[in-house]
Amino acid sequence: MTTGALIFAFNNESTDYVAMAEWSARNIRRHLNIPTAIVTDANPKDPRLAGFDQVIPATASAGGTRWFEDYQATVTWHNAGRTDAYTLSPWDQTLVLDADYVVASDQLKAVLNSDQEFLAHAAAYDITGTNNFAGLNRYGEYHMPMSWATVMMFRRSTHAELIFDCMQMIRDNWRHYKDLYQIASATYRNDHALSIALNIVNGQTLQHTSIPWSLASVTPEHVLTRTAKDCYRIDYVDQDKRPRWTTIKNQDFHAMGKSHLEKLIETR
Repeated sequence: MTTGALIFAFNNESTDYVAMAEWSARNIRRHLNIPTAIVTDANPKDPRLAGFDQVIPATASAGGTRWFEDYQATVTWHNAGRTDAYTLSPWDQTLVLDADYVVASDQLKAVLNSDQEFLAHAAAYDITGTNNFAGLNRYGEYHMPMSWATVMMFRRSTHAELIFDCMQMIRDNWRHYKDLYQIASATYRNDHALSIALNIVNGQTLQHTSIPWSLASVTPEHVLTRTAKDCYRIDYVDQDKRPRWTTIKNQDFHAMGKSHLEKLIETR
């Protein structure tokens, strides 16, 4: 069975996702020892694309705009193409990762070695503990449980194909599903599409198998720096407005603050 990691990377007016993906590919190869492919509209002559085993050309598909706290700006959100992962992947087993997901350990080998056909995180949390993710781990007026599309693993199977087909249906009819679940934001999110799709495919039972740990996250208002290989420092302000910092080592995490991650990559 062939296995690899798939990263979608479409630059916008503020963020160089291709640079993030190329840096991530290095970490994936080092820790997980699997090939990587990038789905992108970048210039084929971009030298950074040489860092991938495969380059899959695609057209950017915008899901709307989003306010980025660390940029203090509203930017275009080219995220709607992730539903094509099942069709685009060249492998039997695929790990789909956000470009801003930092692989700093071999933790995801446990996901790849599982016997499940599809896995994603069922909850996320703030590494510093200053933000309560209770609201982020639910969506819509009915507080439905969120599944996070930041990390997805699938094997070619009828079950996985149904999930991605359902995500495409939700993406293509986003206004309907937004109104049905009374989701406040009009911006399309893969997390919402995945959450709704998993519920539909699993018979509206709200029960499905997930990655057996929560998604560690660094939120945009916190400053992320690297102190050594696979060791990171997070500076933040606690609830009493006092400056604090913590370090994490050999811990995968979602870097939600894109500007901090970009600066970190530039100084590698």
